[in-house]
Amino acid sequence: MKTHETLNGLLRGEIAATETYQQALAKVGDDPRAAELRRLHEEHRAAANALRKHVHQHGEKPVQGSGGWGVYAKTVEAAAKLFGDGAALRALREGEEFGAKEYEKALADPSLPEDCKGLIRARLLPETLAHIPVLERLTKAPA
Repeated sequence: MKTHETLNGLLRGEIAATETYQQALAKVGDDPRAAELRRLHEEHRAAANALRKHVHQHGEKPVQGSGGWGVYAKTVEAAAKLFGDGAALRALREGEEFGAKEYEKALADPSLPEDCKGLIRARLLPETLAHIPVLERLTKAPA
């Protein structure tokens, strides 16, 4: 797989994550958990920006939207409406777990340049992995 395809795939995931967190934030309103969700949302936005910059540095054009990932964001929104915040928070956690696997898959790609792997190893994967226990805790916290 070409570098830009891998990076743009990861970027689509980060764009979808920002969309999903925006929808979850709209649902929780002024709930005490909203501050942590805002922080996670901001980290995904920053990750998307870092990936956009990285795609540019490799001479390619970054994708603009989430593509098929947007469907996941809409599913989370629908789950929140049907089943409440707990379902939305669990879906966010599952999205983070999937994102972590995508980063790990990218790290295993021998054709991905070392500078790309460095960004994933140093920042993107650790942040994604750190989101999982936060979401687990928020799922168990009283609303």
